Amino acid sequence: MSDAATAEARPIDPIRAVAAKIPTTVITGFLGSGKTTLIRGLLQNPEGRRLAVIVNEFGDIGVDGEILRGCGVASCADEDIIELANGCICCTVADDFLPTMTRLIERPEPPEHILIETSGLALPKPLLKAFTWPQVRTRATVDGVITVIDAAAVAAGRFAPDEAALAAARLADPTLDHETPLEELFEEQLGSADLVILNKVDLLSAAELARVEDQVRAMLRPGVGLLRALHGRLDPAVLLGLGVGAEDDLASRPSHHETEADHDHDDFDSFVVSLGELTRIEGLVDRLAPALQRHDVLRLKGVVAVAGRPARLIVQAVGPRVETYFDRAWRPDEARVSRLVVIGQRGLDHAEVGADLRSALA
Repeated sequence: MSDAATAEARPIDPIRAVAAKIPTTVITGFLGSGKTTLIRGLLQNPEGRRLAVIVNEFGDIGVDGEILRGCGVASCADEDIIELANGCICCTVADDFLPTMTRLIERPEPPEHILIETSGLALPKPLLKAFTWPQVRTRATVDGVITVIDAAAVAAGRFAPDEAALAAARLADPTLDHETPLEELFEEQLGSADLVILNKVDLLSAAELARVEDQVRAMLRPGVGLLRALHGRLDPAVLLGLGVGAEDDLASRPSHHETEADHDHDDFDSFVVSLGELTRIEGLVDRLAPALQRHDVLRLKGVVAVAGRPARLIVQAVGPRVETYFDRAWRPDEARVSRLVVIGQRGLDHAEVGADLRSALA
């Protein structure tokens, strides 16, 4: 018998096979839930692990990747932050994700743990199924699926799957002629989760938080953990090393799309607002919030250049809630320009929204 045939016939040691696989954490969550902030914290405190991150952007520029590259620590090397910007990761598994994973795991010195940040519009299950493909299955495993939730948004009913409330809202709106997929995406992400993070809990009262927890728990599979977090800050020991092997447990993860070849995102729209350096940032949050609310913008995120400041200003908003902070210094080879990705439901007037935001930022 040839050496190749002998190797092929030799039984596989399951313990050794699992140990050789690179654990991969899939981090899902709706727009603005805090996924990037959570990953940024892990990069800043990797507990000795060599990490790599795959970021699936929604929009025309790599804002999330840029934010992660600004984490300011040695473990955050540019080559370890990989952006997939050719579309939703669950729709481009074969063309985009699998080649990227293959290149990562075949590096001479591969990462010890991989983090995948999906877009807020991604269905988790097609991505989990990709880990059963031969080119990945023997080299990587899904350590766990973490779903991050903006607790304040759920409390306000913005992305919550409260069927009675949604039905009442639809009846009260005579212009609504289609069902939004937001609540369905929310259910998909919770249905695949192994751990759920209720983020931004400081924005809720104790009673509101208890109601959100009850609502979310009712949608989880048995045994799924539910944790609270402020600004996505959690011990890496809680998030990494779950050892679930989610690709071998697909049957327990319900999906609305089991029989569908794909899903579309035609109800969503995104575009980029570009401008130069800002000369004033005093009152920026108060100026931006009304503009976002007027146009019902779901999400705003980007990098802003401020005249006279050496560091980049990160701007992130969920609805009218706006957060800003300075991260790393601008590099000498970077153009000091401001770029913001605007995400909303289909029908946004790009020119009008862009003009309104430029006026607020001026």
